[in-house]
Parts: sequence; structure tokens; C-alpha cells
Amino acid sequence: MSKRDYYEILGVNRNASDTEIKKAYRRLAIKYHPDKNPGDKPAEDKFKELSEAYAVLSDGQKRAIYDQYGHAGMNSGGFSSGGFDFGGSPFEDIFGDIFGDVFSGGSRRGSSRGRRGDDLRYNLTISFEDAAFGAEKTLQLPRKQTCESCDGSGARKGTRVQSCNTCRGAGQVRFQQGFFTMTRPCPDCRGEGKIIADPCPDCHGSGLIKKKRSLSLKIPAGVETDTRLKLNSEGEAGSQGGRPGDLYVVITVEDHPIFEREGHDVICEVPISFVQAALGCEIEVPTLEGKVSLKVPTGTQSGKIFKLTGKGIVSLQGYGRGDQMVILRVEVPTKLDARQRELLEEFAAVSGENIHPLGKGFLDKVKELFG
Repeated sequence: MSKRDYYEILGVNRNASDTEIKKAYRRLAIKYHPDKNPGDKPAEDKFKELSEAYAVLSDGQKRAIYDQYGHAGMNSGGFSSGGFDFGGSPFEDIFGDIFGDVFSGGSRRGSSRGRRGDDLRYNLTISFEDAAFGAEKTLQLPRKQTCESCDGSGARKGTRVQSCNTCRGAGQVRFQQGFFTMTRPCPDCRGEGKIIADPCPDCHGSGLIKKKRSLSLKIPAGVETDTRLKLNSEGEAGSQGGRPGDLYVVITVEDHPIFEREGHDVICEVPISFVQAALGCEIEVPTLEGKVSLKVPTGTQSGKIFKLTGKGIVSLQGYGRGDQMVILRVEVPTKLDARQRELLEEFAAVSGENIHPLGKGFLDKVKELFG
């Protein structure tokens, strides 16, 4: 089977700069890397094809030969593309750039680069009012911090960290897998490039120690359940001088006994008597900022909605504020004394209403409709 053109594989033109070639390879290599596609043979083959193309086009001498002679030039003069090596610049450099962060494989020289700390998640439950108006909370956060006894080195105070003899401080060892020369973390130093002969008694050689820390968090107005607030560098401390991870605070808003939220609007159901609904009245209704007066017109029906403009929740993006929707529910009394019943029957008679449920008139209409 004939090989595809290397430029076509990377999706660049033949005049592409080194930077463009590197960017193209980076994007595609992340997509097809075996760690992201376990057990996917087509993705693995694609990754090998991409890596072979980059190994040639990223090298000025090899690229010049390929541009002049094509694949035939790669199979002569010691440039066999079937046995390219992952080690050495510039191929090893881009692998460190791409996969050090994406797949957490660590840097290729553990002694020269620190490892970033882990991100943390904190679940925080707040009240409905705190979500509407914002609040400031103090979090008690257990997390790994740099050990003060050894200043993060992991070695007992007064002793030194030694370079690993197996990987000679590189943190990685090479091995052959098919026609690939691969690297993996050193098994003796676990990719650190260093050996701690006398570990710090406080952190047991990790350079990190778990402590509780108080942290002030400002919650903006308008948050809702599942809102994530990111606090940069407030996660766990990095090792070997690496930067800390980030802290993600995930919000859960408690239900309110009176109010419900719909976007930026607040919904509130208010009960009124059937007399108030029939005759009209003025009532007080609750809002997030206290009670306000509401005029109920004569003959108001149950389920009627009134809008209180600007009484809702502030937009999290910082523009505008929602409204409050007041839904009136007309309540019918469940118990009547003799006088109340007498008055209602008199009202029904004056109105010409049949107060007997399923009276003859209704049953006659049912027979007419359904036979």
C-alpha cells in the first residue's frame, strides 16, 4: 500500500512554516493519542502515521530530502521513516509540551520541572437569599500544602536529595515497542529523577503535608445550582516547585419555603379568600426584600398572575434584574356555620345558580351530548 503524503497527513501545505507544522501535529496528536483512545486500533494507526510525518517534516534536513525525492528519499541514506525515534530534539520537546499536561505523564526531566498540584472540588450549599443577593463565605478547606519542615524537598532537614542512578536524573527511561522507541517514567524514582535516601518524617518524603486552611469566598449575586466558581492556585500545592492546582466551588442552592426561581424571575403563590377575589381588595405580598402592597381587582380569578417589576434576581452576567410573578390562589372555605351557609344560598338564589351538584339540568345536557 502506497504511503500518504506527509503534508496531507498533517493537513498543511508544502510551504507551511515550522510553527504551522508543529501546531498541526499538536492538534491531531492530542486527538488520536492512544491514551485518549484505549483499544482503538484505527486511532493508534493514525497516531503512528501522524508521528512519522512530523518526525520528517520537523527536521530541516529530512524535510529537504522528502521535498525533493518523496518517500523514496526517506528509505535511503539512513533516513528510514519506518524506524524513527521518539527521543531527541525537536521530537522529544513537542512530546513534553503536548503530553506533559494533557496526559499527566510528567516532564521528561523530573529534576528540572515541578509537577502541578491537583485541582480540588468543594461542594457548597447556600440559601436562596444568598444566591439572589450574593454573600461572603468562609471555607474550611483540607488540602496538601508544601511541607515546612523540608521546604518541599521531601528530604529530612540537613540531608540532600540524590540524583537517580537508573535514569541519571531524567525521570524517564527508554524502551522499544515495535518500531517505536518510547519513554516511560523511571520505575526507581517514579519519574522524579531524584532519590530521597532519608525522607522527611513529617511529610514522609512527599514534600507535601495535609492541613486545613480558612479561605474567604465571595459569592456573586445571581448564582444558581451547579454554578462553578474557580479560584486560581487554591488547589493542592505542586511538588518539586510546581505551581498549585485550582479550586472549583460547586454551588447548590437550597429550596425556599415560599419562592421558586425560573431563570432571573421569582415565582410566589399567594392565597386569598373567595370574598377578597370577588369584591377586590388590597393585600400585602412577600418579596425577597420585604412585603409590598398589591391591589386585587374585583372579580379576580384563581391563577391570575401579577408582575412586580424588578423584584426578581440579579443577572449573574451583571446586567438587569428579573421580576417577581405573584400567582393568586382563591381558597374556598371547607367549613361553614349556619349563617354563612344561609347567606351563600341566598347569593346563589339571587344569581340564579343551581347549588345542587350534578342537578337535573346538567344530567339532561349530558344525555343530549352522549345519548
